[in-house]
Amino acid sequence: MAVSTDEKTLQGEGALPKPEPHVLVLFGATGDLARRKLLPGLFHLQQVGLMPEDYRIVGTSLSELDDEKFREHVRGALEEFCRVDLSDEDWGPFSERLSYVPSKADALAAGVASAEEAIGKEARRLFYLSVPPAAAGSIVRTLGEAGLAERARVVMEKPFGTDLESARELNDTVHEVFAEEQIFRIDHFLGKEAALNLLTLRFANGFLEPLWNREHIDHVQIDVPETLSIGTRGDFYEGTGAFRDMVVTHLLQILAVVAMEPPPSLDPRALVDEKLKVFRSVLPIETGHVVRGQYEGYRDEEGVAADSEVETFVAAKVLVDNWRWAGVPFFLRTGKCMAESARVISIAFREPPKSMFPEGSGVGAAGPDHLTFDLSETPRLSLSFYGKRPGPGMQLEKASMQFSLGETAEHEEVLEAYERLIHDAMTGDRTLFTTAEGVERLWEISAPVLDDPSPLREYEKGSWGPSEKDDLIAPRRWRLPFERKWRGNT
Repeated sequence: MAVSTDEKTLQGEGALPKPEPHVLVLFGATGDLARRKLLPGLFHLQQVGLMPEDYRIVGTSLSELDDEKFREHVRGALEEFCRVDLSDEDWGPFSERLSYVPSKADALAAGVASAEEAIGKEARRLFYLSVPPAAAGSIVRTLGEAGLAERARVVMEKPFGTDLESARELNDTVHEVFAEEQIFRIDHFLGKEAALNLLTLRFANGFLEPLWNREHIDHVQIDVPETLSIGTRGDFYEGTGAFRDMVVTHLLQILAVVAMEPPPSLDPRALVDEKLKVFRSVLPIETGHVVRGQYEGYRDEEGVAADSEVETFVAAKVLVDNWRWAGVPFFLRTGKCMAESARVISIAFREPPKSMFPEGSGVGAAGPDHLTFDLSETPRLSLSFYGKRPGPGMQLEKASMQFSLGETAEHEEVLEAYERLIHDAMTGDRTLFTTAEGVERLWEISAPVLDDPSPLREYEKGSWGPSEKDDLIAPRRWRLPFERKWRGNT
């Protein structure tokens, strides 16, 4: 097969390394995440030359399948969700590497041994746990019973526990089988190209870092609304809710990337250490600083209790008590069934004195200047500022400069978040993963909200959440919805 442009680029100078031979065991292989993201991601990694020279994928779940039925399931997932064309020429070699086993210790051990024998080398093992938090501990014990921890790494999906006590218990259980350096706690938001671009923008450009502090920044917003409902995930969502599912697991991780100090290097340990320092500086989140909402009709969804008090919307004010950020509030917002789907970080700068401008000039009328990051699969960046309207007189209006990665020749070569994180786990790169201490600290600062939750407010589907969210951020305003839309590619 000819080498694609993607493969040439990704294997070129400064490219990601090719992993050692691997046996990848995918728990929850017939689940929604595996179907939409993991299986298509593994196939795309093969297409761009970032899978090992030799590897096997062993699927396992509660479904009763054989190898042939599993291959049919995988092909259906690729045909629906893969972002590259699925040809018979490419499917053949990939399908030959697929097998399926039951989730029992003896069957797993036999399946892994058979896959390793086919490779003919002392392969590494990667166990991906695409399962609910309640099932993770028992699976790890099963891996221990099967004697599969040697030469292995384990990837664990969010949320890691449901509170501080359960997170500590799960950490203790996992540490009985795996050493901390073998454990990769995943957050797919940090695998996005935009999160890596944020680090680059901050630390590779001398003009920006001097402004990145409480002297120049008024507040920060991290906004992840979704138009989707919970769908068929009612049972899962009833045990988590928006705060556990999104704020603890994703939004606070993004906050750490925004707020971290410059690391001495891009070594994974250095980056993880700086994120931990931020987590240690975050003050416990007060119940009065959280607005919870539930969309109309949530209690009628499949798997949801008729009297459910689980939130589908959260807005929160978070404070970081260190020399860089003291007094700068971080506002986090996420929810289901909202007006738009977006993943946005907005940095709002302090406004300058306005007395030099004549009354009615429009200075300050559109709010503060913002540096905005769009964390979509095609990252975008916008800087808004005031400029003089052409013509006589002194009339100011907001303008913006925008950049989209989709306008570059290389945008199609970007790995999706799960693809990047699976590859990093295979190569042992822990840069974009969190630690036991980090996970436990986030549950610790969230304890006041979990122990004494704020009142639940109902909101309409297709809205921006309950009105109390505006009181939380006042006298400031939420950045979404944008009054000035992202421009299209030119």
